[in-house]
Amino acid sequence: MPRLFTALEIPRNAALSLSLLRGGLPGARWIDVENYHITLRFIGDVDGRTADEIVDRLDRIDRPEFLLSLSGIGSFGSKKPHSVWAGVSPAPEMYALQAEIERICQRIGLPPDPRKFSPHVTLARLKSSRVDDVVHYLSGRGDFHTGPFLVPRFVLLSSKESVGGGPYLTEEVFPLHEARPTVSFASRDSQSAKSML
Repeated sequence: MPRLFTALEIPRNAALSLSLLRGGLPGARWIDVENYHITLRFIGDVDGRTADEIVDRLDRIDRPEFLLSLSGIGSFGSKKPHSVWAGVSPAPEMYALQAEIERICQRIGLPPDPRKFSPHVTLARLKSSRVDDVVHYLSGRGDFHTGPFLVPRFVLLSSKESVGGGPYLTEEVFPLHEARPTVSFASRDSQSAKSML
């Protein structure tokens, strides 16, 4: 069974902006543009029955679509950097969706994810990059950001056992519903007061 994980897709315009960050860092293996994503929950290798149960539970998630934007870049592994990433602007809806997926995985019997959720888009894996080169690369690109984009769905992706970085296959798509406009009580009261005049 392939490795599974849930993720948010990166739309074309934002992916093109990310692709402009490629290059200029010796020892980097750049992720292909079509493989950019934000991992919500790594699930790993599971049997077919568990995979079916995960899909069934994820299919019942009823959450609104939301806006996201990407901003800033950084690296993981301070003394020995192993990857470079683009940051994701905090969005309460994204954290709520991720937390619900985590609860579903634990109810099914998967162990809790040991890592704290840190939303990012991996840009490159680093094999032999020097710390100085990474610092130099990051210092010239710290003001990176994209405009906001709509997240209308999340996906279940699979990857073959490899070094990481794709190719990924979309196994299932889970739509989010359109965000409903909120009507405050004050505006409703003033509307009903007007109708009585």
